[in-house]
Amino acid sequence: MLEHGGRLRAAAQRHGIALGDWLDLSTGIAPYGWSIPPLPLQAWARLPEPDDGLQAAARDYYAAPAVLPVAGSQAAIQALPRLRGRSRVGVVAPAYAEHAAAWRREGHQLLELGGAQVDDQLAQLDVLLLINPNNPSGQRFAPEQLLAWHARLAARGGWLVVDEAFIDCTPQFSLAGHSQLPGLIVLRSFGKFFGLAGIRLGFVLAEQRLLERLDELLGPWTVSGPTRALATLLLRDRPGQQAQRRRLLAGGERLGALLGAHGLPPSGGCALFHWCIEARAAQLHEFLARQGILTRLFTSPPSLRFGLPAGEAGWARLERALQAFKEHSA
Repeated sequence: MLEHGGRLRAAAQRHGIALGDWLDLSTGIAPYGWSIPPLPLQAWARLPEPDDGLQAAARDYYAAPAVLPVAGSQAAIQALPRLRGRSRVGVVAPAYAEHAAAWRREGHQLLELGGAQVDDQLAQLDVLLLINPNNPSGQRFAPEQLLAWHARLAARGGWLVVDEAFIDCTPQFSLAGHSQLPGLIVLRSFGKFFGLAGIRLGFVLAEQRLLERLDELLGPWTVSGPTRALATLLLRDRPGQQAQRRRLLAGGERLGALLGAHGLPPSGGCALFHWCIEARAAQLHEFLARQGILTRLFTSPPSLRFGLPAGEAGWARLERALQAFKEHSA
């Protein structure tokens, strides 16, 4: 199993700090969200039904012609490599490691690329996979560039797979509205923007024929009835979405300024996280963990990803810890 952020229990055991005393900044999940409304009894008592309104609400929210709900975008990440024969797959790195692992597991040939290398290497690839904005670097790709890459791949039966897990605050960069194009596959995460990662929901946006193949591979009832009912309500809540978007964008700007003020100018990021390349990343990660603040450590390059604190107490706690590290390292 690959390492991921959010392993709070393991950190609590390692450092002897009670679970409730941690400030968890190790994920890119919104630290605040919606009040959970009561759900109808039939959502719990009946098997999920595909015509319950979820897909219509998702099509409206994403402005996409066709969508397939899945048990978190992770389910699609693992299944998509099984829909192609052996292929040459380029992954724009650094990237969420599960993508490369899933394609490698199914016997595909992997090539890690920097964003600037894609143009030169695209002719060698059958599949190009990237995250927009990238996780963890925050690098953003213009829709025009992505569509140009897609056209070159699709002309010879290739795929462009774009993971848009962190794009909800900047939907103008999304390819969702083009996802009916053959060979274009867009992955969207529900839990990160809505702050409800525990319900395990994501969507695949693509041409209907590919969605049908993926649906058949995954099997029936992959998304639970309560998840479907709750997501349908929130996908229709436009005022709530607008308020969440404003709050997250302001939080992202505040986090970037706070890190920069303490000698850690972000190397990249988005509304939900910032990424700092730092030679002392491992030392800072450990220093913060000893104070009950969990960040996401990367080793190549040495770097930390910081998510958003949930409230003013968390912001103040992070600021004190960063100042203490700055003084400790002077």
